[in-house]
Amino acid sequence: MDTAGEPVLDPGPEAPPPAGAPWFGDFARAERRSLVAFAWSLTGDLGAAEDLAQEALEAAWRQWGRVGGYDRPGTWARRVVANRAAGRSRRSGRERRANGRWFGRGDAVVTLDPPDDEFWTAVRGLPARQAQAVALHYLEDRSVADIAAVLGCAEATVRVHLHRGRLALARTLGLTEGDER
Repeated sequence: MDTAGEPVLDPGPEAPPPAGAPWFGDFARAERRSLVAFAWSLTGDLGAAEDLAQEALEAAWRQWGRVGGYDRPGTWARRVVANRAAGRSRRSGRERRANGRWFGRGDAVVTLDPPDDEFWTAVRGLPARQAQAVALHYLEDRSVADIAAVLGCAEATVRVHLHRGRLALARTLGLTEGDER
């Protein structure tokens, strides 16, 4: 509150973005939907996905002076979503195990019923980096180079994650060569 008793709004990022950088509001409006979709593909929970997207946008806002100058600030935001989704998954697993010890069972998971739910459930069963690579490739149609930038790894590593992820998905979904669903 200021001296007149009025609330003081958050002044925003510490430094203005470089000239030519998009205004944060434009960036947030353009990226929010795809960030939520990416987060949902990793968590399977729409509420958690919206929270993760909001957290990524908040992190971008706080560092907009730097992030706004990137060639692709959306790549940075996707990395935030991927990292926080992995952390959330680890924490929720520990919470479920603790609840199971205390109460005899974990809470039931609420599921959505989209036509490709079986596929996304299988994706969420993959190791974190494989799931992230597969989600970025199939959900957002990102190239190997883009995925490497989001995940902060080499393109060859992305190709390995995609290959192993596809093999695991084929086994999980019971697909063989020539099968299509």
